[in-house]
Amino acid sequence: MTSSTTPQYLYTLAATIVVIAGGSVIGWSSPALPQLEASDSEVPLTPEQASWVGSLLTIGCFFGALPAGSIADYLGRKWAIMSMTIPLISCWVLIFFAKTAMMLYIARLIGGLGLGALCTLVPMYVGEIAEDSIRGTLGTAFQLMIVIGLVYAYSVGAAVKYTMLPLLCGSINIIFLIAYFRAPESPVWLVIKGRRKQAEASLRRLRGELYDPTAEIEAVEDEVRKQNELKVPFMKAMGKRASIRAFIMCLGCMFFQQVSGINIVIFYAGNIFKDAGSSMDPAIAAIMIPLAMTFATIVSALLIDRLGRKILLQMSAAAMIICLGVLGYFFYMKENGKDISNIGLIPIAAMILYVLMFGIGYGPIPWLMSSELLAPEIKSTCSGIAAGFNWLCAFVVTKSFQPLVAGVGSAVTFWIFSGFNVLSLIFVTFVLLETKGKNIAEVQEILSGRKK
Repeated sequence: MTSSTTPQYLYTLAATIVVIAGGSVIGWSSPALPQLEASDSEVPLTPEQASWVGSLLTIGCFFGALPAGSIADYLGRKWAIMSMTIPLISCWVLIFFAKTAMMLYIARLIGGLGLGALCTLVPMYVGEIAEDSIRGTLGTAFQLMIVIGLVYAYSVGAAVKYTMLPLLCGSINIIFLIAYFRAPESPVWLVIKGRRKQAEASLRRLRGELYDPTAEIEAVEDEVRKQNELKVPFMKAMGKRASIRAFIMCLGCMFFQQVSGINIVIFYAGNIFKDAGSSMDPAIAAIMIPLAMTFATIVSALLIDRLGRKILLQMSAAAMIICLGVLGYFFYMKENGKDISNIGLIPIAAMILYVLMFGIGYGPIPWLMSSELLAPEIKSTCSGIAAGFNWLCAFVVTKSFQPLVAGVGSAVTFWIFSGFNVLSLIFVTFVLLETKGKNIAEVQEILSGRKK
C-alpha cells in the first residue's frame, strides 16, 4: 500500500485559501475604522458605531457556525465550503457601496455568517481528508490562514484607502473558487452517503493513484455501520459518556482560547509600544502581531504531530500566565506614577512572547480538537455549537474589555486574564484527552472508558 501525503497538503492549501478571505474580514476593521472615524470620511462613524461595526462580526459568526454542520451533511463538505463565498463576497460588496453605518452593520453580520460557518466546515473537511500521521499538521492550516488573512488586510490597509480594501480583500474569494473547484469531496461523507466508488476515487486522489483504499474505506464503513446500528436521536446520543466528555473538552478549548486574552493584547499593542517609548508607527506595530502569530503557527505545525496537542497547549498556557502577569505589572507601575522609562523593552518582549506562545498552542489547536474528539453521530451539530460558542465568547470578551478597564484598571484586567490561563493549564492537564496518532474509534473507546 503506497500512500503520498503531497496531494493532502495541496488540497488542504486549496481549501484554506477561503480562510485567508475570512481572516481579511476580521482584519479589515483595524485599518478601516480609524479612516471611517475621521471627519472627512464618506461614512463618518462615532466611536460607539465603530465599536459595533467591529463587534457585530462576532455575532454573525455565532449564528453562522450553528447550522454549518447540518449544511455540510446535506450539501457535502466541499460544496458547503464553496457556498460560503456567497456571504463573504456579499459582505465586501455592501462595504464597498456603504453610505451609512447601518449598511456596514449589515455587511459585518453577513460576513460573520460566512466566517462562522467556515470555522466549522474547513476543520471538518481537512480532518476527514488527512491521514492520522499528518492530521495535526494539516489541522493547524486553519489558524495559519486566518493570521495570513489578518497580515494581508493590515498590510494592504496601511497602503491604500479603505474604499479599495473591499476590492482587494474580496478578490481572494475568486482565487479560492478557481483553486478549490476540482478538489475531491470528503471520502468520509461519501461513505456516509453510501457512495463507495466515489469514496475510493476520492481517496486515490488524496493518497496517490497507487494507493489501495480498500482497508481505509472498510474502516470508515465499519465505524459508520456501528454508528448506524446504535443510531439514536441526537439528545440521546449526547447522553453517552463519550459524547459528554468530548463536548466538554471542545467547549473548554474554545472558552479558554478566547479568555486567554489574545484580543486584549492585540487591542493594547499600539499603547504598549507607545508607553514603552517606541517610535514605531502604530500601523507597523499592529502588523507585527499577526506576523509573529504566523511564524508561531508554522512552528506548531512542525511540532504538533511529534509532541502532541496537550504539551503545546500546556506550554502555551504557562507562557501566557507569565506574560500577562508581566504586562499587568507594567501597567500597575504606570498607573501608580512609577518611573517605567528603564523597563520599556520588558512589556514589548512580553507581548511578542505572548503572541508567539498563543500561536503555538491555543491559536490553532482548539479548532483541530473538535474534528478529533467528536464522534461522527454528533460531530456536525456539536462542531457548529462549539464554533458558535467560541464566537459568543469572543463577543463577550471584546465588549466587556473597556468596562473592565474603566472599573478595575488595566493592570488588574491583565491579571484577571492571567488567572484564566491558570485555569486553562489545569483544564488541559487534568481534563483534555491527547489525540495524537489516534483514529476516531480509539478516541471514542478512551472517552467511553473502555480503553485506558
